[in-house]
Amino acid sequence: MATRKSGPLDAMVGARIRMLRVNRGVSQTVLAERIGVTFQQVQKYERGANRVGASRLAQIASVLDVSVGEFFESSRAGPPGLNSPVHLLAEPGAWRVLKDYSRTPSPRVRSCIAKLVESITDRTSATKATVARLNTVDLAERRKFPSRG
Repeated sequence: MATRKSGPLDAMVGARIRMLRVNRGVSQTVLAERIGVTFQQVQKYERGANRVGASRLAQIASVLDVSVGEFFESSRAGPPGLNSPVHLLAEPGAWRVLKDYSRTPSPRVRSCIAKLVESITDRTSATKATVARLNTVDLAERRKFPSRG
């Protein structure tokens, strides 16, 4: 019997489960208890590590008070990309950041938060590029002047 591996669709469904669960304020433990699995199993579903069977998906939909179709809604546009809201919100900590951002009343502060995150990202990218460039130079220098050890 061939083993079934999870794929991109399983990851997308898992991300939707997580997004809907967090949006409704349901913990992994509570969801697990209501569908009859361990919270670790719910974690695996949400990461896309394990496939979710049809009957289990129906149970999850019932607990979260959504239709089964909502887990597949974003699949119509193709595979989830880096800019997919579902994919982005499935990232650890994304919900916390977004919730705190939305509770910030000042548009000026919101703008500053967005600029801060963008500058951190830009610096991280620039730092990686600089390190990669230095590593290349370092490798070339080591070839020119091998150590005598």
